[in-house]
Amino acid sequence: MSPRILIVDDNSVARTTIRSFLEWHDFPVCGEAIDGKDAIKKVKQLKPDIVLLDINMPGMNGIQTAAKIQRISRRTKIVFLTIHNIPGTRNAALTWAHGFVAKSAAATELIPTLIRVAAGEWVPNLSKPDRAPMF
Repeated sequence: MSPRILIVDDNSVARTTIRSFLEWHDFPVCGEAIDGKDAIKKVKQLKPDIVLLDINMPGMNGIQTAAKIQRISRRTKIVFLTIHNIPGTRNAALTWAHGFVAKSAAATELIPTLIRVAAGEWVPNLSKPDRAPMF
């Protein structure tokens, strides 16, 4: 069974595109959130298996949002989907996440990453964040 996914991105076109892409690949999207505050509310309400999260959002950024989601729902996995694909940002994000995909590589890397994360095949090695894989 495919994991239920919550999409969190402040860009409505990005959310629509991601939703279409996931649904085309038979990944059920249980909801969408427009920012970190909305994401927290929807995680409590919808109990998604995976939150697909952007980093750059108004108010609470994606890294702050991921930290709060992990506090309220330890079973929810976080995958960042973002344009911010530099080592420092990626390593900071992976402190709170189970996967990371650059938006520029989403067409080829998002589905394999979601499959691995849903199966529990990868958990970041927090003792060596500089060696975190780049999905």
